[in-house]
Amino acid sequence: MSAGAVEVRPVKVRRVAIPIAIVLVVVFALVGTLLRDTPTGAVFSVSDQIAMGFLGVLLAAGVMLLTRPRLRADADGLEVRNIIGTQRVPWDLVQGVTFPDGAPWARIELPDDEYVPVMAVQAADGDHAVTAMRQLRELRRTIHA
Repeated sequence: MSAGAVEVRPVKVRRVAIPIAIVLVVVFALVGTLLRDTPTGAVFSVSDQIAMGFLGVLLAAGVMLLTRPRLRADADGLEVRNIIGTQRVPWDLVQGVTFPDGAPWARIELPDDEYVPVMAVQAADGDHAVTAMRQLRELRRTIHA
């Protein structure tokens, strides 16, 4: 990354999502391993046990998608990676970088009342989000100066 570039990732989401994903895998693997015969007469075969473990892995992967958001900004523009998809926005299209009141995350204002949500800068992160917004706005000021 070049000097003056900004890279931001959410903090609290990672602190919560990673342990939850681990617990999901462990619990589903444990349940799959321990369930063979039930008092109701239901019988779990080996394929059912494997499916339980696989289900835990799938759910954990879904939770880990929440840790994917990232914002990279440099002299060429901004690269916004949200849960699904990545978008590159050149600085000449950026009309502002805002954090609306009550919004869960920041956004990049574009022409024609359009915007790109920036899930990497989240209100839940508090001071980390404030610092990220200051760095991003400062980078924008230096580029447009």
